[in-house]
Amino acid sequence: MNIFKTFSLKWWQAGIFKLGMWAIGIAVGAWFHTFFAGFYPILIAIAVICLGYTTAVWIKQQPAEETAEKVSTD
Repeated sequence: MNIFKTFSLKWWQAGIFKLGMWAIGIAVGAWFHTFFAGFYPILIAIAVICLGYTTAVWIKQQPAEETAEKVSTD
């Protein structure tokens, strides 16, 4: 069993995965709320950096039609 193999999900499957991860995050946060209270600034900074990076990649990425045209004309 190779847990690092490449695979793809449909949009609704990715949504189910995200919902599950969200539920785990809320459960862990609720259970260990006093432990994580001192880490709020660090957690917010990590969230801003990660989400900022993902947003930058999303904005710079070309639509699929343009990418397909560019590959076929080269």
